[in-house]
Amino acid sequence: MGVTEDLADELALKVIKYVDASGDDGVISEIVGILGATSQSAEEAFLTSMRVRRANMAARAHLLNRVKKFQEKQGAGDTAPKDPPET
Repeated sequence: MGVTEDLADELALKVIKYVDASGDDGVISEIVGILGATSQSAEEAFLTSMRVRRANMAARAHLLNRVKKFQEKQGAGDTAPKDPPET
């Protein structure tokens, strides 16, 4: 990535950590306002990084939930797909 994307991604990661810890998601709008006032490219890169990271986090949480449900079914004696035999 270029410097703009690298810096925006680093900032997005820190903002996500702060929001997760504090619950203060208003900071996102404040950061977007600061970035947009000085650099449209930085603003767009930050917003893209936020969307990508949040989407990835949601997808991982969904997958983890599916895996847990699958493992619970396996533990309950349900038949579950097995790895194919090696040839």
